[in-house]
Amino acid sequence: MNIQLIRNATLIVHYAGKKFLVDPFLAKKGAYPPFQNSARQDQNNPLVDLPVSIDEIIQDIDAVILTHLHLDHYDDAAKEVLPNGMKIFVQNAEDDEKVRNDGFENVEVLTEQAEFEGVQLIKTEGQHGKGEILKMLGHVCGVVFKHESEKSLYIAGDTVWYEGIEKEIRTHQPEVMVLNAGDNQFLEGGSLVMGKDDVFETLKAAPNAAIVAVHMEAVNHWALPRKELKVFAEEKEFAGRLTVPDDGEALSF
Repeated sequence: MNIQLIRNATLIVHYAGKKFLVDPFLAKKGAYPPFQNSARQDQNNPLVDLPVSIDEIIQDIDAVILTHLHLDHYDDAAKEVLPNGMKIFVQNAEDDEKVRNDGFENVEVLTEQAEFEGVQLIKTEGQHGKGEILKMLGHVCGVVFKHESEKSLYIAGDTVWYEGIEKEIRTHQPEVMVLNAGDNQFLEGGSLVMGKDDVFETLKAAPNAAIVAVHMEAVNHWALPRKELKVFAEEKEFAGRLTVPDDGEALSF
């Protein structure tokens, strides 16, 4: 298994001989306005350039996974460069309709029994924040990858720590986990994805898993910098189990 962080939550996952692209956010730096009612209103999104070319990102992709359709997970640039016949997995029927309306023809809704050429793709639940903010942000999902030749991989998606994540860990016993951990938030309503305390709770719930933290420092409403999470990991003595990759960095497990 090889996981390359491209930027934000965009990943290239080589798994059991297949190449998956997860949550493609492919625009040039500064292509979109900042997310409103949040920090850094003077900075357009994305805040940083892609670390590699789009051609390199989409070369030989076997399938795309969209955990949800927010701009920083599925943008206009991705819609333009991905082939219309590309296999795309989405979280529900509503997203299926939207992606098909964007011109894609080979779309499938993830389930707990989905499969792609021998790789199990198991839809998991998520909670994009807490309280009233959920009404605005809508549904999200994660995905567990399983194959007899690989360690199990759990990409949690845009979620905070809550009992649903604990349940998924208990059910699937992942050996590698990817957490969206930038503590992104608006001026009101609290965290939309995991912050450092959420990461700590996840580590305690999955004591045998290697953890990768992404979705950091790429869009204007981030709140947790990479350096702070690394320092926190040292203080709490779990730095040996946590990797906080730079954009473009690839990890093997």
